[in-house]
Amino acid sequence: VSFSSLLNGFCQRNRIEDAIALFGQILELGYKPNVVTYTTLIHCLCKNRYLNLALHLFNQMETDGIKPNLVTYNSLITGLCDSGRWSDAALLLRDMMKRRIDPNVITFTSLIHGFVKAGKLFEALELYKLMIQMSVDPNVFTFTALINGFCTHGRLTEAKRMFNSMESKGCFPNVVTYTSLIHGFCKSKRVEDGMILFYRMLQRGLAANTITYTTLIQGYCRVGNPNLAQQVFNQMGSCGAAPDIRTYNVLLDGLCCNGKVERALVIFEYMRERGMDVSIVTYTIVIQGMCKAGKVGDAFSLFCSLDSRGMKPNVVTYTTMITGFCRRGLIRE
Repeated sequence: VSFSSLLNGFCQRNRIEDAIALFGQILELGYKPNVVTYTTLIHCLCKNRYLNLALHLFNQMETDGIKPNLVTYNSLITGLCDSGRWSDAALLLRDMMKRRIDPNVITFTSLIHGFVKAGKLFEALELYKLMIQMSVDPNVFTFTALINGFCTHGRLTEAKRMFNSMESKGCFPNVVTYTSLIHGFCKSKRVEDGMILFYRMLQRGLAANTITYTTLIQGYCRVGNPNLAQQVFNQMGSCGAAPDIRTYNVLLDGLCCNGKVERALVIFEYMRERGMDVSIVTYTIVIQGMCKAGKVGDAFSLFCSLDSRGMKPNVVTYTTMITGFCRRGLIRE
């Protein structure tokens, strides 16, 4: 078995310490690792967030006279962007272009995603323009990242325009693309537009996931329509997208905020009976709902039972309870 294939095996199994030790042995024995060996280890280190070590190895390549290739750069750029180090990733893009290594769709998409995540939509769009200038075709992940960026900044017209232009470029939206735009509509209180998009997605043969449904539930709750929110929630099981704890929390919060505390309590009891992984967030939502509905005594009883349920109140829980007492004029409590 060659050193390279052994190293590759360690990296595929994420046995990082073994991979690093083997690489050290290769150097000690006087062998000169090639670009593939270096890139294999750099990719593994980036995937597991050992970015400083990966960058050290990248610099060592230079010292050893080994020229990095496109895969080396993409591994580092993706790793840096995933860890929020977009400025370091942008420097690497400049470096690779200086060396006349042409970035591909993976390079650009990683950077665009990183900039969008950092709230730097302008920079992401500049990269998109550069990508088009260089005749690199965007893929579904590129478009989804940009649509998500537009939606986050409330630029829905541009998000919709980009969404509609995808198909003309031979790129079809996936469930994440649809959900990003649905989230944008719901955030801007345009839930009906979100629902139109939801049905269009189903017509295209795409199955909505838990995040899609949770987004719509939150959207209806935001516009003061908890009944429709609950209807969407009730559809989930039969549509193959089981609600998770976040879905339940969103629905409970929506019901409580819209004066449907009794209904929220029924769902809360159901969650506890089913032995669901109820967190302090869930309890805080219910306590807050009870306080808002004037059931401060019941809220305090639930608050006092937290310790016996293995729950530790957080700052929000305490603040909620204190606010509840103050509203009722129970300052001493």
